[in-house]
Amino acid sequence: MSSFETFKQLHQGQSPFLLANIWDVNSAKVFEANGYKAIGVSSQALANSFGYEDGENLPFDLLLTVAKRVGEVVNIPFTVDMEGGYSRTVEGILENINKLYDAGVVGINLEDTIPGAKRQFQPVNEFGKILSAVAGHISRNNMDLFLNIRTDGFLLGMPTALTETLTRIKAYERAGADGIFVPCITNSSDIKEVVNATHLPVNVMCMPDLPGFEELGALGVKRISMGPFLFNKVYDNAGKLAKAVINDKNFSSLFK
Repeated sequence: MSSFETFKQLHQGQSPFLLANIWDVNSAKVFEANGYKAIGVSSQALANSFGYEDGENLPFDLLLTVAKRVGEVVNIPFTVDMEGGYSRTVEGILENINKLYDAGVVGINLEDTIPGAKRQFQPVNEFGKILSAVAGHISRNNMDLFLNIRTDGFLLGMPTALTETLTRIKAYERAGADGIFVPCITNSSDIKEVVNATHLPVNVMCMPDLPGFEELGALGVKRISMGPFLFNKVYDNAGKLAKAVINDKNFSSLFK
């Protein structure tokens, strides 16, 4: 079974699978060594690891370099967060997709907001046309690539987030998405309503109030992402250790 087929099957299991979100090659290797079935880039974590803010501020060439090296050293399916596609034109997005596909990725995330000083929704019809073009390109070229589409109503904290999400996922399903990603959704009834509104596998993300994995499975969720939260925790702990070395005037804290 190919890596793409394995990845696609993970979205069809009885229980949701946990996608480990990486920020460099070593984090990818750590997750693989600890039994994770698939990995994906966290755009925020990767950008922050290079000293950039999230929102397509990381140069695409750096993203591509990391993708190529990860593809060389891990044997589990690997998907990449393209944010808004790293281009404002369909042609540019397709060119970037081709480069990532050639690097060995089996999936991509595209989101329906444009990053900037203030993240803004793309009109649903306009984004639907972009999505249709991307899905058509993947199909025509027989690319084994899972197209996961992120919709940001809950991430933006919209009072009408659920209504906006339901409208958009129906349009994205028609346009050719393979999966739907709804970051920052946490309420069980909202999650159930989203799951019931689409035949596509639904992806949610780590949040403080997110239900446990068993409950998410019972609600019909198929994919759970870490987002940048494990990365943030790693560097929070690194900061504490760095401070301890100075305060203790020795390295004992590194060996506890």
